[in-house]
Amino acid sequence: MIEIRVQPGDFDPAIELARLEALGGGAVASFVGQVRGDGGLTELFLDHYPAMTDRMLRALADEAAGRWPLIGVVLIHRIGALGAGERIVLVATASAHRAAALESCAFLIDRLKTDAPFWKRERFGDRSHWVDAREADDVAADRWRRPD
Repeated sequence: MIEIRVQPGDFDPAIELARLEALGGGAVASFVGQVRGDGGLTELFLDHYPAMTDRMLRALADEAAGRWPLIGVVLIHRIGALGAGERIVLVATASAHRAAALESCAFLIDRLKTDAPFWKRERFGDRSHWVDAREADDVAADRWRRPD
């Protein structure tokens, strides 16, 4: 089971994890990302190009399922205006063994940060700016890339 959703509304991690647990694999790993309120951030706005985003998230989930023996993957990413503390992303994987669930979950969040085409604008009071790529995210994602 692979489920991918890009949506403006919130999600309930407990419901999503229960769905993976019901598959009976033995191990479920997850990551929930939240909007940080650093420096007085009042809003994080996420935009995307739906066809491109869907294709990339599907490719990442398929790659994870090809590298680890997964029985389930859930990727949920929110779009639109979000406030500090709101949930922004859920990555969850299920497998028969913990190592596969943990490693695939780490792979997906690291690659999602660099490969998924989301554009982020931070607002601080009356000023805002588009967020540039971060070198630390590239380094984290690079550890999962296979040589061609």
